[in-house]
Amino acid sequence: MDPRTPCLVGAAQLTVRDQPGPEPLSLWETVARQALAEARLPAARLDSVQIVYTDSWQYDDPIGRLAERLGAAPRHRTYSRVGGTAPQQLIGAAAGRIAAGQMEAALIVGAEALATRRALRRAGERVAWSHPADPKPPYGWEREPDPAALAHELFLPVHTYAIMETALRLGIAEERASRGELFAPFTEVAAVNPHAWHRTAHTPSELVTPGPGNRFVGWPYTKKTVAVMEVDQAAALALVSSGLADRLGIPLDRRIYLRGWAYAEDTWEVAARPSLGSSAALGAAASTAFERAGLGLDDMAAMDIYSCFAVAVRMACDALGLDPLDRRGLTVTGGLPYAGGPASGYVLHSTATMAGLLRDGGHGLVSGVGMHLTKHTYAVWSSEPGGTLGDGRPVHTAEPVPIVSSCAGRATVAGYTVAHERDGSPSKGLLVLDLPEGGRTHAWVLRPELMADAMERELIGERVTLTTDGKVNVAVW
Repeated sequence: MDPRTPCLVGAAQLTVRDQPGPEPLSLWETVARQALAEARLPAARLDSVQIVYTDSWQYDDPIGRLAERLGAAPRHRTYSRVGGTAPQQLIGAAAGRIAAGQMEAALIVGAEALATRRALRRAGERVAWSHPADPKPPYGWEREPDPAALAHELFLPVHTYAIMETALRLGIAEERASRGELFAPFTEVAAVNPHAWHRTAHTPSELVTPGPGNRFVGWPYTKKTVAVMEVDQAAALALVSSGLADRLGIPLDRRIYLRGWAYAEDTWEVAARPSLGSSAALGAAASTAFERAGLGLDDMAAMDIYSCFAVAVRMACDALGLDPLDRRGLTVTGGLPYAGGPASGYVLHSTATMAGLLRDGGHGLVSGVGMHLTKHTYAVWSSEPGGTLGDGRPVHTAEPVPIVSSCAGRATVAGYTVAHERDGSPSKGLLVLDLPEGGRTHAWVLRPELMADAMERELIGERVTLTTDGKVNVAVW
């Protein structure tokens, strides 16, 4: 074997349920030390330390602060941008540098303490963690939302994903039933995962029936079927060259190999997607990852399909030709709604869990999704070396449909949701509409009887009338 072949040799996860818990820097340190100990890797040997963006707190020098605590002096440092694909992009880039002989050891860490932030704020206490950035940097997204989407308050994932969900045209009753059947097995996996945030198995009906503790958060989604971000969780991965693994004395059966991975992009705005209910980019990322790995879907012993919302899983199954109730299961952790969805960091957890499973032999698939089903990563991991890594360049970039910010007249509903307040009451409908002359636009639905109608019958394909004040469009029918 080429001594530059990268392998994953250390993985750690941590879930803190006591509130308030530690700040992100302490969580980073804890899991980093655990991963390095498993890898038998002294911190001083690290060539690279990389951190997944944390929503919880902005430090003045996150990597420098962590390296100081660990006693490391990495010459390569990366702090990622926002997005659920960030962990795999860091992993893939580190593996590529190791394979190119540019480094021998990399540590990739992520943590969120959003549950602690919420607990402190509810107690009326100020969050005052160490080493705050001053001035506070801009939020870490790669692109700000489109002004028309912002004007229509369409930037929260719970609304954008719900719009894509309705565009699949499953029918209201059918969608609700299938979402429960899809996610109930996820809860069973989470129930036996010691790192899961929610460790209770649920029936399909319990997941999708609205009521106390399970309100609509963005119709048709109920709270028990969407990612839970307010968690205190951390994970870390240690990657080294096979040559260094030999010198460290790491047994062959403790080494997991990245056989191939790929990245692809849909459009950055939901309204600009060529198809609201499918993703050519997702299919391209998956097929390229399999091609680079020299393996196929049938070769996978285990899978973790990114599950922030049901539509992300459904689109993946459609693109892969995968049965949503495949006997192998679609998650190794329990997924983002149940194991926990720590902002941008979930794929560190799914990869760490997959690595543990593959030490008994076999191949596994791990996917990631970023922003509004914009960014896609697929990675094939294995107990056996081989394949071709590839790199982080997009293997597909979708061509956007033009967005018209303000318009009046007739339009056709392409996707929609009804936003809800925290007390469970509907606040406004949010529509993405096809325009007769081409392109798409956004609109609100403000009349209570029309919001109720939208939640009771299929609205996709409905012809509506728009009025506008030049900033916000309002639809009636």
